Amino acid sequence: MSPPAQLYFSITHSFQLSSIPLTITPSEEEARAGRLTPQNLELAIRSLHVDGLVVVENVIERSKLDYLNTKMVSDAYELANRDDDSPFNYNKGPPPTKPYFDPSIFLNPIATQITSTHLGPKPKYTFLSGNTALPPTPASPPLAQPTHSDADFAHPSYPFSLIINVPLVDMTPKSGATEIWLGTHTYDISVQEGAHGERASGRVKKEPLEERRGVRPLVQAVVEKGSIVVRDLRLWHGGMPNLGNVPRVMIAMIHFAPWFRNPMKLELSEDVKSVVEGFGKDLEVPVTWKNEQVVEKEYLNRGFGNSYFFDQLE
Repeated sequence: MSPPAQLYFSITHSFQLSSIPLTITPSEEEARAGRLTPQNLELAIRSLHVDGLVVVENVIERSKLDYLNTKMVSDAYELANRDDDSPFNYNKGPPPTKPYFDPSIFLNPIATQITSTHLGPKPKYTFLSGNTALPPTPASPPLAQPTHSDADFAHPSYPFSLIINVPLVDMTPKSGATEIWLGTHTYDISVQEGAHGERASGRVKKEPLEERRGVRPLVQAVVEKGSIVVRDLRLWHGGMPNLGNVPRVMIAMIHFAPWFRNPMKLELSEDVKSVVEGFGKDLEVPVTWKNEQVVEKEYLNRGFGNSYFFDQLE
């Protein structure tokens, strides 16, 4: 359970900050309108500044997640059978075609409200991928990803990028909930030892990791299906093994501040162009549009997440 909203202000001013992320539960009216009240929006922004992460629950219909999950689990096993030298827990999906590109998932208005408030009007949406923690097998025993930051380059000391994660099933420690270290988004790259492009890019050195453990320990937070998780790109985290028997799929999207000159573009099917134009009016969405048949053949052959360029151009 997250701390109640009314206690959050006092908690964030105490000497012992909680390791449990703040979870905001919108009212039915907020969820229907796709907008948080000013009070809940303030809580979200405060949590991003103090913790580097916030959870907003009950904002996506579960049936829509179930439909996408069936496809992405199938894709995950196809990728696993290729025996690629893939990074931990990475997937190359989701399929960016109309049958699967639901705007409540990929262009969620509450997520955009939070990112555009935190980063500035019309943030740039330039990355879409996912990761899957498969149940263990004798050939793939449980392994944990090194604690790392996705900002594995010299980066600003102020907010410039937010990741939006959408779990397609309930995330728990048993199913492979991500390890998170709240409040670590203020560290620079001097605490890292893994270089960009390596399997363990952005890996945090042992000494600062142990120091931080005594300040505010890690947590594998429970996040219910239907929620969105918004976290600062700089926050320390790590993929954890799935100890259950059901694959755990999570969507990952990145919004950059409008001034941050990240050069990436989404690759989407032409059949979702009207969806993006209709629901993405509060976002800048650089896209390379491709024929639907071409996209269906190519999307599982794209690079894994840590092969992308999250830095900005000069």
